[in-house]
Amino acid sequence: MIDLKVNEKVLDKTVQYCREKGIALPTFAMMKDPAKVPEKIKERLSHTGLWDVDPANLFRITWKNEPRPKGGLYNGVNHFVLGPEITGCRANIVFLAGRWFPTGAHKVGATYGCLAPRLVTGQFDPQKTKAVWPSTGNYCRGGAYISALLACQAIAILPEGMSQERFDWLKSIAGEVIATPGCESNVKEIFDKCWELRNSGQDLQIFNQFDELGNPLWHYTVTGSAIEELMTDLLTDGKRFAGYVASSGSAGTLGAGYYLRKKYPGIKVAVGEAVQCPTLLLNGFGDHRIEGIGDKHIPWVHDCKETDFIIGVDDEAPLRMLRLFNEPAGREALIKEGVDENLVNNLDLFGISGVGNLVAAIKFAKYNELTENDYVVTIATDSLELYDSRLRELTEERGVYKNEDAQRDLELINSITFDYTKELTYYDKKAIHNLKYFTWVEQQGRDLAELNAQWYDHDNYWQETFNKTDEIDRLITEFNDRVGLL
Repeated sequence: MIDLKVNEKVLDKTVQYCREKGIALPTFAMMKDPAKVPEKIKERLSHTGLWDVDPANLFRITWKNEPRPKGGLYNGVNHFVLGPEITGCRANIVFLAGRWFPTGAHKVGATYGCLAPRLVTGQFDPQKTKAVWPSTGNYCRGGAYISALLACQAIAILPEGMSQERFDWLKSIAGEVIATPGCESNVKEIFDKCWELRNSGQDLQIFNQFDELGNPLWHYTVTGSAIEELMTDLLTDGKRFAGYVASSGSAGTLGAGYYLRKKYPGIKVAVGEAVQCPTLLLNGFGDHRIEGIGDKHIPWVHDCKETDFIIGVDDEAPLRMLRLFNEPAGREALIKEGVDENLVNNLDLFGISGVGNLVAAIKFAKYNELTENDYVVTIATDSLELYDSRLRELTEERGVYKNEDAQRDLELINSITFDYTKELTYYDKKAIHNLKYFTWVEQQGRDLAELNAQWYDHDNYWQETFNKTDEIDRLITEFNDRVGLL
């Protein structure tokens, strides 16, 4: 559970430290509605780059950043809508675009949701304690960046098979970068490294995205609110909000789905994973190439009772579609198919996991026989900005992308079916939940009573977590008042 007990001795020191470093903190209310950001901060942002290591960029942890690399302030929710001319299904698929967060991915929000409560309660000492960010990709990038903004040391951990862009950037921002064996699905190796660090005697705290409840809390509050705002505008003239689709990964983005189920009780929440590592679908294992999701376990923060569908995505599809969306021959073919040229020119808003979410959303729409009156919402975590090297590798592996490749990949999209799609019964959900025991209780030492509370005391457990934001905001506001910069 999220602990908000205050250590006043450390908090006093942290307040003084943040005053010296010029650090103020955004509340969850500001991240939901940047109109509440102080004018002093907006003035500073007006000449600050999106990726600059400047504490002012803490106030760019929102879905509403102006889509500019420098000097942007705020506008509406960054999103785009794909229709049948590109998806091959009748439903409208809405994507939130993560590119316009600092670091180019929304994971900075999840990391802030984990670290900020400990900072404003004095549970984390930024002058002494190292923040450890274990991840299969963007989360450790976000954690290293947030640590830099808060002037504390960071250790980033991620699999050695991740894209070169991630490693190059991390080496410039984090105090230490550790590459563990394997690829996306090698999460156990990351956990083992965390235990090694715990036993090393160093002063550190591990912010594990897979069991830190601040991760889904941020998405429940901020991402869920952003989607609700979009739906308020889109649901006109008999339109229906049919479902929310997110990748398994750390299960953090699924937090938005739990919020949306309360606001729109009729929607379904679906979770996508790689067919090559079908942990939720078949209790399976394996390796896959959809960067941004990790498998072979069920995250502690996954509320399995609130999950209605599991959808398997063949990792070959996102790789081929990434080329279709970004190679000149692919874009030319899409325009000839009738896809709006402005949309085609913005398809670099997809990273690999975003295309994976697109495939899962198409499968969800086809399984449920959705129509043009239906909306499905999902997430583009990051963008091509983090995968240029993957495009080059694919060219080296498969040759120059030509028109005939584009035609085959257009057919690939149109031929997507709802294979590897499972609608969950009550006991299917319980079976997935029960898998947590082996990773979290046996291996990671979590409390069995808490595992049972997640299922048998479901509403109290999860709502006690997700109702923390007002109290956290009160603590952040008091912290800012003591720092005195706003």
